[in-house]
Amino acid sequence: MADAPTIAQKGASLDVAAFFRRYAALTALIVLLAFNLVATPHFASLQTLNVNLTQVATIVIVSVGMTLVIATGGIDLSVGSLMAISGALAPIIFLSSFGRSHPEIGNALAFVVSVGVAGLFGAFNGWFITRFQVQPIVGTLVMFIAGRGIGQVMTNGNLQPFHNPTFQFIGLGRILGVPFQVIVMLALVAAAAWTLRRTLFGRQILSVGGNERAARLSGVPVAAVKRWVYAISGLCAGIAGLVVISINSSSDANQVGLGMELDAIAAVAVGGTPFTGGQATVVGSLIGALLIQVLRYTLLANGVPDAAALVVKGAIIAGAVWSQQRGRAT
Repeated sequence: MADAPTIAQKGASLDVAAFFRRYAALTALIVLLAFNLVATPHFASLQTLNVNLTQVATIVIVSVGMTLVIATGGIDLSVGSLMAISGALAPIIFLSSFGRSHPEIGNALAFVVSVGVAGLFGAFNGWFITRFQVQPIVGTLVMFIAGRGIGQVMTNGNLQPFHNPTFQFIGLGRILGVPFQVIVMLALVAAAAWTLRRTLFGRQILSVGGNERAARLSGVPVAAVKRWVYAISGLCAGIAGLVVISINSSSDANQVGLGMELDAIAAVAVGGTPFTGGQATVVGSLIGALLIQVLRYTLLANGVPDAAALVVKGAIIAGAVWSQQRGRAT
């Protein structure tokens, strides 16, 4: 029979291991920041902070919606294409004759209509998946392919350059020195985290992902919940698309949002949200995105080629998934 000190020692070691598995991304981010403060020149500067935050903002915005989708046991491959649609539609509106004649209304419509259309396409993803009972990866693959084509048809495949300071405030503006896109990012993270923790809809999302059949038997409107989370994912993608074109002062449906679905999925995975559904941490997705961004910055700042940075990024994702599997096994 094991004595009390041995049992206590084993319990303490298990607690420490569980703690590091649970907060692996946060721990890695803190270690990485400490390393950069010591080894990377000019890391502790407002300019470096601004670069990293602005580069990660759009990924986090998309990751908010992706986290909710994954919490239901789904996946959304269409977010990059929905960014392209939103980014293509906005300049069409504010560069039109009506938009030029009524710039205030034109800018408002460009924002609301573009984000709304992206949300409607996201809702279509949810409807298609629930109506025909197809796998989410297949259902959203349709819009992944067709969505970018829609954006290219809307613009005839042409680049849309523009100069609209009012509209571009979303990507270039600042409030008290803080980039507005970062404020949008933090607001969406806070809203989604509150929704998951404090609202009935948040509990329904987690119950659908945890056990869909049990959720349906307990009265949860499973189909409606899924449609809403895909619509929210579309809305987040639409906002991110507007941020990107605002920064670039142009819209290119061929390039806007390209590869964003993979970046968002990576951030969610590294942040600790399991792909089996039933659990979610939006703050974890924020930390995961920051970890990937800071790591990439660290490697590039210390002379490591971008190709090697991609390999390391893949290794981190693999490690995050392995850590999740270990956590469920124990």
